[in-house]
Parts: sequence; C-alpha cells; structure tokens
Amino acid sequence: MTPEELRTIELNRLRAKARQKQREHVESSSERNANQKRPLEVTPATSNSPTRPEASKPLKRDSRLGSYFEYDLSKMVNSKGGFLVEDGKEVDEDMRAKERQRERERAMQNVEPPIYLDPTLNAKCRECQNVDIDYTFRKVFGCLVCNTCKEKYPEKYSLLTKTECKEDYLLTDAELRDRELLPHLLKANPHKSTFANMMLFLRLQVEDFAWKKWGSPEALDAEWERRVEEKKKKKSKKFEESLRDLRRRTREGIWQRRKNQEHKHVFGTAHRTEDGHDRQVCHECGFTVRTDQAEHSKISTSLEVEQIDNNLFRSVSLFVPMRSKGVFGGQVISQAIVSATQCVDPAFGLHCYFLLSASPAVPIIYYVERLREGRSYSTRGVKAVQSGKAIFMLLCSFHAPEPWQPSYQWPMPDAPKLEDCELEEDLFRRRAMQSGIDKRLKEIYLTYATERANGPIAVRRVSWNVKESNDTVASTYWMQARTGRSEPYEVPYQKCILAYMSDLNFDNFRCEDGLLYVVSCPLAGDGRGVVHGRLYSRSGTFVAVTCQEGVVRADRRGPEPQAKL
Repeated sequence: MTPEELRTIELNRLRAKARQKQREHVESSSERNANQKRPLEVTPATSNSPTRPEASKPLKRDSRLGSYFEYDLSKMVNSKGGFLVEDGKEVDEDMRAKERQRERERAMQNVEPPIYLDPTLNAKCRECQNVDIDYTFRKVFGCLVCNTCKEKYPEKYSLLTKTECKEDYLLTDAELRDRELLPHLLKANPHKSTFANMMLFLRLQVEDFAWKKWGSPEALDAEWERRVEEKKKKKSKKFEESLRDLRRRTREGIWQRRKNQEHKHVFGTAHRTEDGHDRQVCHECGFTVRTDQAEHSKISTSLEVEQIDNNLFRSVSLFVPMRSKGVFGGQVISQAIVSATQCVDPAFGLHCYFLLSASPAVPIIYYVERLREGRSYSTRGVKAVQSGKAIFMLLCSFHAPEPWQPSYQWPMPDAPKLEDCELEEDLFRRRAMQSGIDKRLKEIYLTYATERANGPIAVRRVSWNVKESNDTVASTYWMQARTGRSEPYEVPYQKCILAYMSDLNFDNFRCEDGLLYVVSCPLAGDGRGVVHGRLYSRSGTFVAVTCQEGVVRADRRGPEPQAKL
C-alpha cells in the first residue's frame, strides 16, 4: 500500500471512533431505560439533586500513628554533618573552614618533600650519600637511608615485629610502646583484618637499645639462655606438681573406694603348713583360714545356724571333706532347711531339692523368703549367699501330715542288723594295717578313718558295688546320727539331720536309731553320674528317696590334640 492510502485509512478510523463515542454519549444521556429513568451519570455535578455525583472525601489520619512532622525532602541539603537541615539553616562557616584546613594538612603530610636544586639543602643517605631517600623511614624512624641500601643491608634496616623484639632482644611492652624511645611503624595485620595493627621496629634502633640495656651481645645471649633454662625448670616443676597431684588424687580415690566397699577376701591356693593342715591366705588383708576343717562329732553343731535378722540366718561352722574342693553339700542343704524350718509352723512336713558346694573361708548367709502360707502346704525359698554370690538355691514345700491318706512303699531289702555291721572307720583302719600297702594309700585310709570317727554320722557298710538284677551297681549302708544326747530330737529337726545325709525326705523317723541307705547308679558317662538312693528305718519303713547328679571323672586323659604345624 502506498503512503497516501495508509493516511486515508487512518483518518477514516479516527472519524469512525469519534462518531461512535458521540453516539454512545447521546444514547446514555437521552434515551430512557425500561422504567423511563435516565442513568445517574447524566446528572451534572452542579445540580441540587441528591443523586448528583459527589467528590471523594479525603482519608482520615490514623490515630495510632501519633504526632509526626512532615518534611519536604526536595528542599533538604546534605551538610556533611550527619544531619539533614532545611534551607536557611546552614552549618557554621567556622566548622567548614576548619575541615578544609585539616584536609590541606593531611594532603601536605602525604606529600614527599621536594628536592632542591642546591645539593646542600637535600637530605642524603647515610650509607651511599644518595638524595633519593625513603620518605617513610625518614618520617617514622628518622633514619636517612635509600631503598637500595635498605635491600643491600638487611642486617641494619630490616623491620622487626613486636614479638621478635620481645623474644630475641628481651624487650618489654612498656619499652616497645614508647615512641620516643623506640619509634614504630603501624601496618595492617596480614593474618586477619580484625586483628590489631602490627608494630614494626627498625632493627638498627632495636639493637642499639638492646646493647645499651644488656651491655653487650654476649650478655644478651647469656640472659636469653638463663631465661630459657628457667622456663624449662618452671615447666618441669609444674609437670611434676601436676603428676604428684594426680598420684595423690588417685591414691585418695582408691583408698576411698576401698573404704566404702565391703572387704572381700581373695584367697590363694591352699598350701600345707608344718602342723599338717591346709591353709589359705587372703592376698589383701592376710586373713588365714583352714581349708581342711574337721567335721564336728555332734550333728547339732554341724546344723547350727545363727539368726541375724528376721528371715536372715548365718552359718556357724563349715566342713570340707577330704580331697574335696568345697564345703560338704549336705551341710549347706541341712543348714538351709534349718533356716526355713524356723520360719514355719513345726506341724508341717518338709520337701526340698538340689545341693551345691561352697568355700569354707567365709560364712554362708541364708536368706529365707516366705513364698506361700496355706493350710496344708507352706512354701519357703532359701538363697545361700557367700561373698556376694548366690552359691545355693533351695525351694522347700512344708506339708502338714495327712495320716488318713492311703500309703505305699517299696519293701526294705534284706540286710543284717546295724550292730552286726562294721563301722567305716574300723574298716579303713584295718585296711591301713595290711602288710605291703602303699604308704600314700595308707595315709589316705587313716585320714578317712579319722574323718569318719569324728563325724556326726556313723556309717556302717552292708554291701559295696553289688550288681542288681537290672544291671545297676548298688551299695548299702547303715547310717546313724551321733547326737550326744539321750532323748531324741523333734520331728522337724530329724528331717534336717536327714538332709545332712541326703536330699529329699518325708515321714517320721529317728536318725540316731540308724537308717539303711541303699545307693544305686543307673547311669554314668562323660564324666557325670546319676545316683539314686533309698533310706529305710530299722522297722523297714521307707523313709526317703534321694537323687543326685554329680561330676565323677576317672583318672584318664583323652587323646592329645595334634599340632597345627
């Protein structure tokens, strides 16, 4: 399209737009709506009609803003005094004059002095007489030296830090801060911008002052060595004091812990003394105890316990059988049953299990727990504690007698009377007196004989290791308690005596009258053996059944392990 055509189109568009706007204005002001009413816009603002358009009211000031002042920022000027002032409030002219004077002085300080045409008026280097001297050295240190000589003689004109002056020349902070005595150059710290400025000193001036202070370089070296040696001594002394304090606190801590805790004996291996007895000695306190304590001849002494508190008892004596590592287990069980019996009604019976050996060095404490209180049964738990460790647990069920219930028992085997059987101590003595017997075996027989003769239980052997019909090996004994009294003990105590011999008991009997003990071994192997026992009274009454599993090892060794190489 040509430019003339474009111009014609644009004029036509503008004319059409003007006609459309005029038509809309006429329609809005002249034509009525469906209710024969004209729109509000046609009411002029000068009309008195309530529908006339009104000007918008100004916004009210918020009361929460408080009092404030309005400033015309367009009329503000910067006076460089930190405040904005209006026109007509100019700063003091004297202040401006003083500031201009300070700027001129600063500019004059930073300007190097001029070089005069007359050579006699110019300052010269003290080394090479050159007029091109370092202005900073001249201004700060008052030293006339050129840049060439500074680099040529670093032993004179190099700069030293404050730390180097204190360590190498033994100068103090007061001397280094005195500008008249030792002028210094301030320089920004290169390590961190927030650190204090570095103080740099001229080596020549520092050495001159140090020689005057100490007298000579040799005297300075001697003083430096003396201080280094003194510093080493102080450091060594401090270390020794801290070490002594550590040792003292360690000793006090160990002593306090030992004082607070209960002492527990730590016994070594048993060794035989000159009197022929085996003894053990505590490593810490030197307490000595016999490990081969003799068995008491009275059963009441072996079963005796001391009541410490309610439901709390302690053993009085402990017996270690010959060639045994610990206390006789039957004594531990019997003392536990005595402790439990003292916590129940004597009308009840007794039932107990299990036994465990203990060390004779320390008394055994028996804790009795009342588990159940019934009309027919009462249950007690007994825990034997030695050196803070539980070495024996017993569960006793006390049963009141019920004679009206039906009963049954195995028949008593045929056995000779108690008086017709030989005591074990007599048997061992007779064997020890045989001709040609080994000396060591003879000593063992005599020891067993003495132990049995002094023990509270008299043992008479009826048969020894006899095979029964079911191929089990059985041994039969008569066992009689040595009470040392004519009248018998009461029934509960008789059961405690039987516990000294066995493990489980019931019914009424008299241990001092004698009991037939039939022992059989149905199984043995892998270093263990199971033993069953039956006890009968003289009248043939089945008194007790025993069952025990123990470690029984023969003197045989297994195959040697093969070497790995």
